[in-house]
Parts: sequence; structure tokens; C-alpha cells
Amino acid sequence: MRSKVARRSGVLLHPTSFPGHWGIGDLGSAARSFIDFLSQTHQQIWQVLPLGPTGDDGAPYSSYSSNAGNPLLISLEDLVTDGIDIVVEPPTKALSSADDLTAVKSVKFEVLARATKKICDNATLSHAFDQFCHQEREWLDDYALFMALKDSHPNTKWNQWPKGLVKREKAAIEKAQTELADSIEFHKFSQFAFFRQWSALRNYAHERGIRIVGDIPFYVAFDSADVWANPLNFELLPETFEPKLMAGVPPDYFSATGQLWGNPVYNWKHLESTNFEWWIQRFKRLTQHVDVIRIDHFRGFQAFWQVPHGETTAINGSWALCPGDAFFHTLEHELGHLPVWAEDLGLVTPQVERLRDNFDFPGMKVLQFAFDEKGSENPYLPFNFTPNFVCYTGTHDNDTVVGWWEHLDHKQQKLVLEYAGPILEQDVHWTLIRLAMSSIAATVVIPMQDILGLGSEARMNVPGRATGNWSWRYEPKAITKELTHKLKATTTVYGRGHRHLTKKTQ
Repeated sequence: MRSKVARRSGVLLHPTSFPGHWGIGDLGSAARSFIDFLSQTHQQIWQVLPLGPTGDDGAPYSSYSSNAGNPLLISLEDLVTDGIDIVVEPPTKALSSADDLTAVKSVKFEVLARATKKICDNATLSHAFDQFCHQEREWLDDYALFMALKDSHPNTKWNQWPKGLVKREKAAIEKAQTELADSIEFHKFSQFAFFRQWSALRNYAHERGIRIVGDIPFYVAFDSADVWANPLNFELLPETFEPKLMAGVPPDYFSATGQLWGNPVYNWKHLESTNFEWWIQRFKRLTQHVDVIRIDHFRGFQAFWQVPHGETTAINGSWALCPGDAFFHTLEHELGHLPVWAEDLGLVTPQVERLRDNFDFPGMKVLQFAFDEKGSENPYLPFNFTPNFVCYTGTHDNDTVVGWWEHLDHKQQKLVLEYAGPILEQDVHWTLIRLAMSSIAATVVIPMQDILGLGSEARMNVPGRATGNWSWRYEPKAITKELTHKLKATTTVYGRGHRHLTKKTQ
């Protein structure tokens, strides 16, 4: 172990899930109230999902940029507090992200557009905006132009734009920059406002002893500024720029056809020839905004499933090796030993475990996976843990504990009862929370839905389901004094309530 982590715990909650008036959670007062709740209950971790801009489905793992922030998370009220002279009135008709994220975008973007024009009236903010644009130009210029082009070419992917734009020819790019100057300015301002508010919120968390765990997806979306601006980093067809090889996972017990995600796989030979510069910069930027990085689909750094262009399922794919060992050595050389968690769920081989352990990255243990025919051999049972793991009751891809329990068959419920002892139906979520908290795992993270004891209606995501995901939000009065007391007591009794954080925390 390169560093010893004191026992600690925290909560998994994406900012979109905060309550509020605008149809989606934001980085304003509700976020600060949530951080207060974490502090009052002696939590030390707040875990979020990827924070990038999303399409109308709200999926955070399919973003228009791996570097940008989601402008829908900007608190409009905090813009005014920060000194932008605009009138902000919540919509008279309640918005619901579950019903129509397009309507949320329309309303919030109208206010952001007014704010963009007003920033020049505040000399301090205008200077800060200019500094931000200069400091972040390496990714911001491409992102803002990409989004402006998306706005001017609705319902098309970047490889369907005019050829000069697809191939990023100098004359076409310069013409677009001139014609779309106002739109580009809007998207740059939105990023300035997002990261200004995120930085303030992170400082607010730090002042209360809370560290933020961010998420870095292994793949990026095809229709993104990442692929458009850096096509050599990806396996693309030379003429159409469609993905030559697509990402996914092979057929397994859960799916006879596997999962075809459609993301372009990386051209690792080219990336390695550049000393992994694109990946290094991606990690470096994220370390500026979060305290710990969770790598989603960590197993991809050892080997990944690639499916040829034109396939409609993942059946006819093949495994390809990734130079993960070389990459993480380079990452450590460039940035030092980063606080990284490895999402090592699913098809994990000894080679994946070896890569994880060689760099001392904590893996994940999910209690919902612990009760099956493997019995005492199941690696997700708490007595099979070692300290260098993060224990969850469930993740954003799982049902809530209450929903999971209700859908278990009698045999599986019996296994849970034999292990955990008698369970009250109205208390099953606290039973698993206590199992997690009492485990030897150094870190425990509980989804907010499980702390609230909610059912399947509060599930964040159902993998493979096209609609109805990523839209759950908690009610404004859901966090009560009783709930606060209970979580604090549970955290403390299992030795996770102390406030000390090591310098090299993971």
C-alpha cells in the first residue's frame, strides 16, 4: 500500500438529482444544503457521475465533451449573486427532467444567453472570463465551436457536416468561427459559469471536510468534440469517419448478444506514439476539479471488446489488448500517484486484477452481488473483503436496495436473511447500509436513494433501457432531522466518523 486510508464513508448523488425549480438539479443552494447534510452526518466523500454536457436523454456517460461541464447544472440564481445583472424568475409551470429535458434546456439556455450579453457590464467578471478563455483554450476553443456547429446543424452528427468542417480544413473553420461568433461566445460563457460555480461548491465542500469523487468514463461518445477534434486517436473509417471498430462487451449470462455501445475504440498505437498525451491531459484536467477519480470500465485498460463496423450486435467482436501498464506508468511519471478508484465490476480476469493491484487502485465491492449460488466463495460477501476496496450497497446501474429486495426470489431472500439476520421489510436498506459500514473496506459509499429507503421508482439507470433514465430527483423535505441523526449514528458506531484525511487519500 502506498498510502493508508482511514475508515470513511460517503454518499453517491449526481447534481442533477438535487431538488429545485428548474426541472434539473444545479450547483446552487440545494447543493450546499446537501454538503451540509454530509458534514452533519460525518461523511467524508461525495461521489458524482460524469459532469459533462449531455444530449436530450441526460446520459452522463454519453457527453459532447470529456472536458466540459454541463451548462444545465448552472445555478441561475447564483449568477445574479455573483454579479450578473439579469432578472431570474423560476418558470411558472413546474419543469420535470423526467418528462422533457428539451424544455429544461430551452428555459435555462434563454437565461444563460442573456447572462452572456451582460457579463461585459461587470469588469471583474469580464476579466475573469477572459482569463478563463485563455487558460482553457486548448480544449475550450474546439468545444465551443463544436457546440455552435451542432446548433447550426441540428439533428446531425459531426461526420454529416460539410466536408470542410468534417476534415477541419482551415478555411472552413475560420469561416465558421466568424459566422458563429455569438454562439461560440455563449458556449464559452456557459463553461466559465459552470466551472466558476463548481469551484466555489468544491471549496464549500472542502471547508466542511468533504472530498469529491469524480468519474472518468473509459470511452467517449462518437458525436463529441473529443472525436471531431482528435480523429487520429480513434479507429475511424477514412472516408465516412464512422467508427471502424465499436466498443461493447461480449455475450454473457445476462445477454446472449452482448452489449454494443457504439463508441469508437481507441487507436492505442497512435496514442502510445504520442506518449498518451490526450489521456494524460484528460486526467490532469479532472484532477483540477475533483479529489478522487473513479475510472469507469477499468477493465478496458487491460483488454477491450471491439466490434467491426456494420454489426448490429456485439456477438462478432474480439478482444484486443490495451497498453494499460505502460499508460499508468506514464500517468504516474507525469502526474504522480493519483487517487484513483477502479470500477472493476463485470468480466474481471486475473490480468485486470493484477493491473489494478500493481498500481494500488482500490476496486469496488457491491453488496447486491453478494448473495447467490457461490455461497461463502462469493467475493462480494464482506468477510471476503480486504481493506483496499470501496464497498457499495449498489451503484447508479443497480436497482435501489428496496427495489432489489422486492425483486429477489425466495431463495435469494433466504440467503440474505441467513447472512444478515432478521430483516424488517421497512428497514432492509439500513440492513445493507450497516453491513457496508461494518465491513473491513476502508471506504463505503451509499447511494442517496438507499439512505432515503426508496424503491425502484428512484432507480438512476437501467442499462439497456433507452428512456426513463438519469432523471431521479429527491424531494426538498426528504432530508429530515431523524434521517440525519440515524446516518450520523450509523457512521460513528462503525468508526467512519472521524474527520482526519490523509494527504495521499484514495
